[in-house]
Amino acid sequence: MTLADQGFLDLGSMRLEYRMIGPRPEAAPTIVMLHEGLGCVGLWGDFPDRLQAATGAGVFVYSRAGYGKSSPVKLPRPLTFMHEEARDVLPLLFDAIGFRRGLLVGHSDGASIAAIYAGTVQDHRVRGLVLIAPHFFTEDLGLAEIARAREAYRSTDLREKLKRWHADVDNAFKGWNDAWLDPQFRNWDITEVLAYIRVPILIVQGEDDQYGTVRQIEVAKEECYCPVDVVLLPGARHAPHREAPAATLGVICDFANRLLRDHHEGELTAGAGAARM
Repeated sequence: MTLADQGFLDLGSMRLEYRMIGPRPEAAPTIVMLHEGLGCVGLWGDFPDRLQAATGAGVFVYSRAGYGKSSPVKLPRPLTFMHEEARDVLPLLFDAIGFRRGLLVGHSDGASIAAIYAGTVQDHRVRGLVLIAPHFFTEDLGLAEIARAREAYRSTDLREKLKRWHADVDNAFKGWNDAWLDPQFRNWDITEVLAYIRVPILIVQGEDDQYGTVRQIEVAKEECYCPVDVVLLPGARHAPHREAPAATLGVICDFANRLLRDHHEGELTAGAGAARM
């Protein structure tokens, strides 16, 4: 298919909102961006555009089912929702857009999904991962912040603010919040997949991240056999691409340009190189 600048992808029963910025996958490497637990296409702001301008790569941004203008999901979400996104949805999405080679850039839940994909699917098209404020296991600090978000959704104008971004705001919020606050979710842990990632990783985290501690980074460095670069940004919390955009853009572009600059057209045909591990 020929990707328009924006539109929808129909993947089975899902209808997913997307933006495509810059050259299409057949013409250049592609950076696929995976949003946070309450994110969507629009909530990335102009960061994808700035990333495209700084790297020359194409940038593909989409809203997962349940978010933005994408179709809603059935609630309650299964506690394996991030694994299902990585193993079931991403392969279909990559085939649909003609992904040939590039990077995955994920934020928060999106970073976890990117790590799960790279650790469970041997896809030679993926040359590296940028993980912004990733979660590899649950922490009391993060769960407490998510509980505070639930109270804010009930008692403040948070719901009205989120309605600007999500067509079905209750589906978006409850799908994220109820899953994370399910008592069984305390056992959620993806550290095992880290040992199977075979591409370089850049982790970007704010020093004041209210959802995760530096233990997330320490575990990645302990478990990964691949190179892991780490940047801790002072003055930033859980969204460094919004709170310290220039610094975040700079380190991501340095990483992306280093990995992608030596790769040329014709190395891989569309859809080649992916296999389940």
